[in-house]
Amino acid sequence: MFTGVVDLPWWGYFVSALCLTHVTIAAVTIFLHRHQAHRALELGPIPSHFFRLWLWLTTGMVTKEWAAVHRKHHAKCETVEDPHSPRTYGISRVLWRGVFLYVKEAKNSETLSRYGHGTPDDWMERKVYSRCPKLGLLVTLLADVVIFGLGIGTLIWVVQVAWIPFWAAGVINGLGHFIGYRNFGCPDASTNIFPIGVFIGGEELHNNHHAYATSAKLSSKWYEVDIGWAYIRSLEMLGMARVKKIAPEVKFSALRSTVDLVTLQAIITYRYDVMARYVKSARSVAKDEFGKLKVSARERRVFRKALDQGSVALSAESISPAVRERVAALLLQSEPLKKIQSMRDELEALWARSSSSHEQLVKQLQDWIACAEASGIRQLEEFSMSLRRYAV
Repeated sequence: MFTGVVDLPWWGYFVSALCLTHVTIAAVTIFLHRHQAHRALELGPIPSHFFRLWLWLTTGMVTKEWAAVHRKHHAKCETVEDPHSPRTYGISRVLWRGVFLYVKEAKNSETLSRYGHGTPDDWMERKVYSRCPKLGLLVTLLADVVIFGLGIGTLIWVVQVAWIPFWAAGVINGLGHFIGYRNFGCPDASTNIFPIGVFIGGEELHNNHHAYATSAKLSSKWYEVDIGWAYIRSLEMLGMARVKKIAPEVKFSALRSTVDLVTLQAIITYRYDVMARYVKSARSVAKDEFGKLKVSARERRVFRKALDQGSVALSAESISPAVRERVAALLLQSEPLKKIQSMRDELEALWARSSSSHEQLVKQLQDWIACAEASGIRQLEEFSMSLRRYAV
């Protein structure tokens, strides 16, 4: 069997494969995701073209297609038009066959036309990268065989080619909307899979990203690590990148005696943090009520999901009609459960009413806080007081 130009111990080949795939992960998160799809940063010509070349060699993905599909995912998140939502397709299909959902949507000319604007359109893109996307994979196969040998080289190549389809199209798009923790109460099912964002370049912090999609930095808590951000800062210090936007840091002030336009502006600015704190308080109420009622584990999970994402979450395909009816019955049985769910939807509506005047929104916020303080539910009363401390 043909041997390569390098001879390594078994762990050397393992480390080599891990390093090669990590470069691909960095190219996806920095170039395709944060730079191209969301314009969160600018990249200089050297790193920009290196990432384009590397992605052509290791993934066969076309920049315009990737950016268009991802932008549509954000625009239509968790709806039937979302290219890869577990709510629509089920977690199993997205996790294990998510790459096929991506390929299908990438062939949609309407998606490319509407969401694929602003991506590279130079000679290399038109004549090489977009025209011959699979040629790069063959070049990489030849290089891997020459460097590592026929057997090991082919195996490493297979790992390289399968890496992004599984981790990005499967794990991020699947588990990142199914399981994990949430820092922000954005109106979708996005989750942070794990706080240490190293293995998938920081994309593990998917809920943070959905809350502030145009932020170049994905970590938000002190214990979260976004290695992609570390690479971006390094490029910035070398003059090869410029960060355009990062997520705002939540600010608090002394307790205000009145609820005014400043309070409203602060709550709208930090709306996803506000919602996350509300959900935490509401879950405490729900836990007490669940103890009084005969509520199954499945029904508890569904109700908590409705608190996280709003009443629309109850329409998910994965929820059976029987469970949906049971949750509706629980809301009729328990006034506190009904109250926290309805007030959750009313709170979210505050920043969704774009046609209302500032005066109307301030009045609606005042009414919401007054209702919470008069609810007789300790957690809601405490939460309503905390709203008075948000500052711009």
